Amino acid sequence: MRRDRPAGIVLPNPTRRRFVQGLAAGGVMAGLSGLGGTVWAQATDRPAQTLSGTAPVLRGTEFDLVIGESVVNFTGTPRVATTINGMLPGPTLRWRQGDTVTIRVTNRLREPTSIHWHGIILPFEMDGVPGISFPGIAPGETFTYRFKVDQTGSYWYHSHSGFQEMTGVYGGIVIDPASGYDAVQADRDYTILLSDWTDEDPMRVLSKLKVQSDYYNFNQPTVIDFFRDVANDGMKSALAKRKMWNEMRMNPTDLADLSGATLTYLTNGVTPAGNWTGMFRPGEKVRLRFINGTGNTFYDVRIPGLKLKVIQADGQNLEPVTVDEFRFGPGETYDVVVEPRDEAYTIFSQSMDRTGYARGTLAVREGLTAPVPALDKAEWLTMADMMGAMDHGGMAMQGMDHGSMQGMNHDGMSMQGMAGTAMAMDHSQHNMGNMAAGNPLKVPSTKARHARTEYGASTDMRVDMARTNLDDPGIGLRNNGRRVLTLADQHTIGGPLDKRGPGREVELHLTGNMERYTWSFDGVEFGKSTPVYFKHGERLRVILHNDTMMTHPMHLHGMWSELESADGSFQARRHTIPVQPAQRISFLVTADALGRWAWHCHLMLHMDAGMFREVIVA
Repeated sequence: MRRDRPAGIVLPNPTRRRFVQGLAAGGVMAGLSGLGGTVWAQATDRPAQTLSGTAPVLRGTEFDLVIGESVVNFTGTPRVATTINGMLPGPTLRWRQGDTVTIRVTNRLREPTSIHWHGIILPFEMDGVPGISFPGIAPGETFTYRFKVDQTGSYWYHSHSGFQEMTGVYGGIVIDPASGYDAVQADRDYTILLSDWTDEDPMRVLSKLKVQSDYYNFNQPTVIDFFRDVANDGMKSALAKRKMWNEMRMNPTDLADLSGATLTYLTNGVTPAGNWTGMFRPGEKVRLRFINGTGNTFYDVRIPGLKLKVIQADGQNLEPVTVDEFRFGPGETYDVVVEPRDEAYTIFSQSMDRTGYARGTLAVREGLTAPVPALDKAEWLTMADMMGAMDHGGMAMQGMDHGSMQGMNHDGMSMQGMAGTAMAMDHSQHNMGNMAAGNPLKVPSTKARHARTEYGASTDMRVDMARTNLDDPGIGLRNNGRRVLTLADQHTIGGPLDKRGPGREVELHLTGNMERYTWSFDGVEFGKSTPVYFKHGERLRVILHNDTMMTHPMHLHGMWSELESADGSFQARRHTIPVQPAQRISFLVTADALGRWAWHCHLMLHMDAGMFREVIVA
């Protein structure tokens, strides 16, 4: 679906400030009829302070959602968005644990659509992934989702069709305990759904990246940076640094595929200039349910002047941990409790590449604002990011020297399936150098097993000795003077759902080629891959080994991913796990969900470019 400017509307190109900050009254302007039928519109001619952008909360067990088209204007240039009930974001759905919910989704678009219930444990037929769990919802048709709700917490929903998630089809989910009593007591409760918006057609964006992968990267190394390196480190070191990155054909500032050059960052569908505002009274406890509903952005979130007590990750209660800031990627959710005392505070969510931010305000009355911090300085990736911190064992990184790959010994790794396809490597019969108390699977393996399919044009680097530590906040957040949440801080209350250890170990590598802009598992894009098979009822360990220079938020549908530390200790129950550059992450899965499931990077452009696999539980 194209999203060009509606006929008859001609406006000048927005200035850089207007584009990044957006319009104070930006949002949905009008519903379009599409194929006919009812759509809803949200007015935008009210003062900015009253255009809160908060989606209505729908409660109960029966829901009707209509996916259609609406004209939006966030930057000064009207565009057509895909919306739910005429809103962006869509309504927040509030369910109760133990209830069976029925959601009728009607498609008013000219193309198929779908809704995926992100993080919700349900039958695979209700998961909402076209081509995997169902055919999709054809234009003019209504599909009825019906399933029992067996969990609590904060989640979200979004389209899994094309780029519709990027163009507006997403909304929040809150699930209350069956008893009505929540162990986390708060006086106020707000859903903070962060997203990003581009005026460009997403297919056009992808085409640009295919031609030039750093097209939207305005943080390129400059001559000034070179002379700064010379002054700090000497000419020889500065030249060696440039030579190293050039030989690897990589850019140390390539932290995000898209940037503020094309994105406007939104809080509950409101631009920074629009300033979404949530009310409180001094001394109250306020629960903020942060959802990263972006297609492309890692956010670093803080509220200057307030400590954030993190009490939930991906809908699961954590042992509370107090921080100043947290980073989260597309698909992840964090619940925090704050206790504001002053009149106003800024909810500041800056992009990881430091090219823009989403903004909101907590205030005692409408119209109040607090200072907005300056963006932190963008930091470059270092060889510590690409080759691992030396105190974690170091790492060898190999480029695409095909001659050196010939005759390479893969130590008996099991490669099943058709020739030319990448299969998950099953290491259940291998010690992997980690024999512990007689059980070779007690501790996650650390030795990389590169699939033969990684040695091809779709992969431009491989990491042989990845780091396994969970205490790194990531590039741009290290030693910044603030207490930053890490995966090592997270401990799900109650421990693992399944006390069994793993019966086998499956390893998949996250791979890509930046110049070609291809993304994959084990060097093979989705269309050329075969499914990963889990045996129904088994307990297994999954290892994700990141052979790229980007962080990937990895989402396994239908089953919990129970993150573990390097020594095999349980950490946290998650549905989306970020894997940093040159990092090796392990988690346990109980394959208790029969059917076909999706498994992918939640950066939409990475998923579309091939970092997607099917999992079959049988």
